[in-house]
Amino acid sequence: MAFPVVPTPVSGAAPRRPPESAALSETDLALVEALQVAPRAPWTRIAAAVGVDATTAARRWNWLTGQGLAWMTAYASLPGMPVAYIDVACRPERLLAVSARLSASPHVFSIERTAGAHQLLLYVITRDLAGMDAFVTGFLGRLDGISAVRVSLQARTYREGSGWLLHALDSDQRRTLGPRDGAGPQRAPALGEADTRLLRALGEDGRRAYADLARECAMSETTVRRRLARLLHHPEVHFRCDVAQRAAGWPVIATYRLDVPADLLDSTGLALAAFRETRLCVAVTGAANLLFSAWIRSTAECHALETRIRRRFPHLRVGERELTLHTLKRMGRLLDAEGRAVGHVPLRAPGPTGPR
Repeated sequence: MAFPVVPTPVSGAAPRRPPESAALSETDLALVEALQVAPRAPWTRIAAAVGVDATTAARRWNWLTGQGLAWMTAYASLPGMPVAYIDVACRPERLLAVSARLSASPHVFSIERTAGAHQLLLYVITRDLAGMDAFVTGFLGRLDGISAVRVSLQARTYREGSGWLLHALDSDQRRTLGPRDGAGPQRAPALGEADTRLLRALGEDGRRAYADLARECAMSETTVRRRLARLLHHPEVHFRCDVAQRAAGWPVIATYRLDVPADLLDSTGLALAAFRETRLCVAVTGAANLLFSAWIRSTAECHALETRIRRRFPHLRVGERELTLHTLKRMGRLLDAEGRAVGHVPLRAPGPTGPR
């Protein structure tokens, strides 16, 4: 069955465009990292770590989100749902139209336009393998302009974007925040329908007020607080504070497909995940079994990064290397040419016969 295109449910108006020279201050970067570490912490705790008062911290965060320079989201990565990294080759005259159609789909959670044999890299999640097949054959297969598709299925995650930090806080500031909020015990109660409603409401704004969440999710504020406290430490739930990478000083994305001996795959993946630059490191199917993506400060750093990887891991082979020309979408957030958030498409995983 064909995969229909879902119209883009963009939320809100596009933010006012800051000056081209707009860059985040050291205080802004510290504020973002504090929220990466403690996404739902009260402003008093965030402000104490950053070195400002709570009112200033809240006001500055509102300005950053209003300008599309930073944002908070929440989502679940449920076991058994396949994630694919799909390379798409497209005819040049159809590239913009195809990009727009894919950006509108709630099943494609991230899209990068790249310099390489394939012009687009898609991050896709479905309910099962039949759903992935339906997406590739029914949706991608019917888009005019696509000439080739390559699918790599995720086998294991060593790091994804929610684990990346700006490294703008010093050790004393981190101690003020306390331990990083994140996954708790590997065994946790399964997410229920109420949890799903709550995460859907948090998808657009992970710091929404408890009272707002209670009204939207038809729960008491006490219930929202209790459930949210559990979700913050649930192994399948991720709270993610993202930033416009150019304004943050990390304008370049370099992606490598690496071939690693099977018996060294996990140790290599875990070691690469510990690199400061690493945004994504996952074991995948295909000729190259490790997908590695890093944020770096300039294209000139690509060679230095690759040299460091080869010296540290002489057993691996670099199969492909690509630079991202433009990130169109990141975890459901639509981005402009400067990397600022200008809209939101709620994520949804399709079933084997299409969206449901």
